[in-house]
Amino acid sequence: MNAREAGNHPSARPPGRPTVLQFHVQPRASRTEVVGWHGDAIKVRLAAPPVDGTANAALLTFLADTLDVPRTSVHLVSGSTSRRKRIAITGRSVEEAYRALGLA
Repeated sequence: MNAREAGNHPSARPPGRPTVLQFHVQPRASRTEVVGWHGDAIKVRLAAPPVDGTANAALLTFLADTLDVPRTSVHLVSGSTSRRKRIAITGRSVEEAYRALGLA
């Protein structure tokens, strides 16, 4: 496990601290879905257009629904105008998130 992975390892997080995951987002897709990996980021296709925060809101709602956590537990940390985004998720470990997203 390298230093970057260690920071996201559940045992390295104090209780209540969110899991932060990297996403690569492709807006205006035919449907919203997780499609796998894009380098070290999770690739998500979004049906929403990248206009006025619509895609960001759609991503956060999709992740909350997929991870079965309240929408208030999913926050955009960085990347509001970029395809590459960092998302903080409270209530799920990295492993739980990967399983729910179909990556484990």
